[in-house]
Amino acid sequence: QVQLVESGGGLVQAGGSLRLSCAASGGTFSRYVMGWFRQAPGKEREFVATIDWSDDATHYADSVKGRFAISRDNAKNTVFLQLNSLKSEDTAVYYCAAGGVFPGTWAGQYTYWGQGTQVTVSS
Repeated sequence: QVQLVESGGGLVQAGGSLRLSCAASGGTFSRYVMGWFRQAPGKEREFVATIDWSDDATHYADSVKGRFAISRDNAKNTVFLQLNSLKSEDTAVYYCAAGGVFPGTWAGQYTYWGQGTQVTVSS
């Protein structure tokens, strides 16, 4: 059983940056594909980014490509999401997920989920 805890969310002005972290425990973190998803009020959960466990290959949603960056530190059992050039439409609860097969862009492909962290971008 893997537990995931996100942190780093907050309120930021448009054009600003945030760095989200997701700390994992209870499993072999280095073996999991990790992903970030987000869900805005009244909308479905959507894929943001994912990183492979073996070669750190990454894949992004078109809406965040070039602005967001996913990375992982297997020694610290942590995955990160750097959010740059934030826009109001990036406002959402951001969720970390573990499991699945790379590139996992569908939420159903992931087994474990964190509780989410709120990101609010003011315009």
